[in-house]
Amino acid sequence: MALRDRIAVLRTLDPAEPGLTDLAPLRAVLAEARVVGVGEGSHFVREFTLARARLLRYLVEECGFTILAFELGASEAAALNPWLAGDGDDADLPRLAGPLTAGLFGELLGWLRRYNRSQPHPLGIVGIDLPNTLTLRPDLQPVADYLRVVDPEAAELLDRMFPVADEITGGSAAVSAPQWSALDPARQDALTAGLARLSLRMQALHPVYLSRSDPDRYANARRRLDAACHTAYMLRAMSDLFSGEDLPGDTSIRDHFMAATVQWHLSAAGPHARMAVVAHNNHIQKTPVRFDGKLTALPMGHYLAHNLGREYRAVALTHTGDRVPEMAFPADGSPVGFTVEEVDVPAPVPGSVEQAILDAGFTGEITLTDVRAAESPLTSIRTQSAAVETDVRQAFDTVLTSPAATRDDTVTF
Repeated sequence: MALRDRIAVLRTLDPAEPGLTDLAPLRAVLAEARVVGVGEGSHFVREFTLARARLLRYLVEECGFTILAFELGASEAAALNPWLAGDGDDADLPRLAGPLTAGLFGELLGWLRRYNRSQPHPLGIVGIDLPNTLTLRPDLQPVADYLRVVDPEAAELLDRMFPVADEITGGSAAVSAPQWSALDPARQDALTAGLARLSLRMQALHPVYLSRSDPDRYANARRRLDAACHTAYMLRAMSDLFSGEDLPGDTSIRDHFMAATVQWHLSAAGPHARMAVVAHNNHIQKTPVRFDGKLTALPMGHYLAHNLGREYRAVALTHTGDRVPEMAFPADGSPVGFTVEEVDVPAPVPGSVEQAILDAGFTGEITLTDVRAAESPLTSIRTQSAAVETDVRQAFDTVLTSPAATRDDTVTF
């Protein structure tokens, strides 16, 4: 079947508009899915925010999805759930979320808060990522509180790590990774070794801890310590990436953690639970991420596809416009270490999914394309202001394409 025959035109991106029938082609694609990745080709794009909200609405209302997972840390997501359920004022989000989360997801979270007002049971979110600031305190503090009850001696060991951990205070990895680099290597290694020691101790003393607490508290503390260990690793990996000394595929550690956390939540929710995972295209894709032939990461979607098979589906978002919001480094005075500016992007190249959409005659429409059985190879898809070379037919199941990608006006940095 020609690609044109697999392209549906969507009526709108606006999630508040009545009716979702134009999204009906998704039903067959997602029929067996327990987990669906909902992507975006670039952060801070208004059209992608609207599209994601409408897709989430469809997944919840028409397909029975009950868990919404975001590219956020567990503590970051948990802090937002009372607000999403109606607590406080609309203007409280930046204070609760911090500047980066508000910039990445502010409009989407605002839509979810408004959506919940009309629902008998408000939807919350779970965080499946490391803290988006790559700081350690958000995960270590709950672990310390738990250890004071079940293992006071280990709590003292953790307390001695906090002075080093608290020197990592950035508003994003663009700030926190250089702070990690500035630490004396001996202090870096002491923190990493201390976290590993605590992790092994928590595993070995599992029966003792359960005799002094309950399984849920143990599981939560264990997950938080695991997140802190991964965060420490990622601080080193991102520091090496910024300095050009990174190991190929090193950032896979983060994506492996994200995939494991998705499956942990899915298992806890029971066999009939269905989860939508909101993350960048580069995280939800099923194929390895490579730039210039170099392995950058095995993404979360790669692990989920391997572990869940047909129960995992990925919906990518891209655009055919000539400009896109991009992060500009460095930015002195910015709380997140960068600013967001619209930049020109090269025209879609032959073989790209974007050029295939244009070649099919769709130049100004919003489209939804089932790419799995496209006759011709689709060899790349846009990511940020560049493109990633991959077999798009293997990487994603469906691609939603907007004719433009404009800067989200709510982003303040």
